Amino acid sequence: MRPAALLAACALAASTVLVAGCGSENAASGSRAASGSPTCASRPPTGDPADLKRDGVTILSQGCGPSPSAQTEFEVTNTETEPFTYTISFEVRNGSGEVTSNPHRTVASVAPGQTVRKTLELGEVPTAGARVRIGKVRAVPADEASEVSGKCPPSGMRITTDEGDAAMGLRAVGLHLANCGTGVVKINGYPRLQLLDERRRPLTGVRILDGTGAISTAGGPDAPPRPVTLRPGEAAYASLMWRNTTESGTPVNVPYVRVTPKPGSPTAIVTPELDLGTTGRLGVGPWTKDRVSRPATPDGYSGGRPSRTPGSTGE
Repeated sequence: MRPAALLAACALAASTVLVAGCGSENAASGSRAASGSPTCASRPPTGDPADLKRDGVTILSQGCGPSPSAQTEFEVTNTETEPFTYTISFEVRNGSGEVTSNPHRTVASVAPGQTVRKTLELGEVPTAGARVRIGKVRAVPADEASEVSGKCPPSGMRITTDEGDAAMGLRAVGLHLANCGTGVVKINGYPRLQLLDERRRPLTGVRILDGTGAISTAGGPDAPPRPVTLRPGEAAYASLMWRNTTESGTPVNVPYVRVTPKPGSPTAIVTPELDLGTTGRLGVGPWTKDRVSRPATPDGYSGGRPSRTPGSTGE
């Protein structure tokens, strides 16, 4: 996080919450704090309810943290019947309404009926009138959550996705499997996927293909699946590829994907946000060992992009 800048004022906006400014003077009275530390009063949010409350997440107030850094306070309420893990994407906008950053926060294992209050540090905000709103909320059953910063799942396999690449309507996302446990993980073939909608219901009408060659041959011919052995700290990846062409029909967007890394293994739900257009096809590459060196300790793999060397194989 960049060094925090001194913010000039605390203000409110009609449509979104204004990030509180932190200066060397008290924001409410205009006087310097007795300790000489920057202070500013916590402000209640006002504005468009859709910007402040969405999918179980509510922005509560804003103020200054222990350092001169903007922050926002929010809470998450689980209305489901089982524990859920929530990932919230916020939008920080400057005085002109431009998005300047998209901080994320994951709140893990919120029990049914529980409300959890958290503070999100926003760091340096470019203007005193910056505004923060809820951008997107993704909620996954806790026993299928597989986020990087959390504990290693009982299976010893952590499933994540990277940010992907896009060019001329062609899309690609890396699906990553990390051995975060203490034993050896052996995989072979293709990950099995179930596409889910906004309410995590199965989507139909999309063909999931073994291999990506039917989508594009830009990366060369499809490599055949080979057995992959992962020791603790090692990882593998599989490429997801599609085209987001939109012609006749209704475009299909897939926020959630349930992944089965190998037959009989526990599933994990990831949120790659697939914009499949109207093509009705998604290509899936085979598991391939990631050649990037990783610490060989439990929880040592921190995610990231795979090493996409053509023709690389597992052990």
